Amino acid sequence: MSSSNIIENPSNEEQEKLVQSQFNINVAFYVHLKAYDNKVRDELEKRLSEVFFFSKGIDWKFDSFGIEKTGSRGTEVLGYFIFRCVELEKLQKLFVDEFKDYENAIKISCSIAKYEKIEESFFELEI
Repeated sequence: MSSSNIIENPSNEEQEKLVQSQFNINVAFYVHLKAYDNKVRDELEKRLSEVFFFSKGIDWKFDSFGIEKTGSRGTEVLGYFIFRCVELEKLQKLFVDEFKDYENAIKISCSIAKYEKIEESFFELEI
């Protein structure tokens, strides 16, 4: 395999599709849970799917989901969801609306990390 020169601007349609957003916002939600049993994962996945269903038209992408059980890194059971988005306020509202009546939640914590693209270049590999 050999590579061609690195260029600063996309030179074809395939490279145009690779162009990344100027800004990226990662949003991490922790749902602090009162209890964990076999139904909790299904409940959280169902609520998360509702957030997906109602969020059409919002520019965001699901990144990961999981459950951290007591003792893995702390004393609480945590359901976590990580998203990448542009419209942060709309995503927060959808998430809170879907989880506000979840009886197994003690609280919801959120972290927002904003990233700015510093540089982007392109190259192709000849195979």
